[in-house]
Amino acid sequence: MRILKLYILDDNILWLLEEIIESFSPGLPLGNLTSQLFVNIYMNEFDQFMKHKLKIKYYIRYADDFVIFSRDKVGLENSIPQIRDFLKEKLKLELHPDKVFIKTLASGVDFLGWINFIDHRVLRTATKRRMMKRMKGTQKSGTTQSYLGLLKHGNTFKIRKRILR
Repeated sequence: MRILKLYILDDNILWLLEEIIESFSPGLPLGNLTSQLFVNIYMNEFDQFMKHKLKIKYYIRYADDFVIFSRDKVGLENSIPQIRDFLKEKLKLELHPDKVFIKTLASGVDFLGWINFIDHRVLRTATKRRMMKRMKGTQKSGTTQSYLGLLKHGNTFKIRKRILR
């Protein structure tokens, strides 16, 4: 709430937002439309830190997931403790120990359920399994259409063919 109070001055709105946020377990409610706004307000301080303090040029963030691109491996290695400290001290967030890696672009960038390569992307295996499991138990055409829409954004011809049979 500390960060929201910097941007929102109306006490009634702050009260309502606090009611919404505290009605869920720690963190923001994923399906709530206000969460999209809140996460950007909350993470803005981190974006500014990355850009102005660390001088990170190539950085992509969606909610609290992010990737950094650099040719300087040592610079990336040196940034990790600073990023970890900033997130912990300022935003009360922690980097997941199993999700921090330095890799080459050729090996693919795992981000938001996809493995992204320079010229294509493929669905992460765990994402594919979860999707197929969810679809097995449903006959809803809306669910199928939603997944097909998602799958249009990568190399997924065989998966889409399997869904449509």
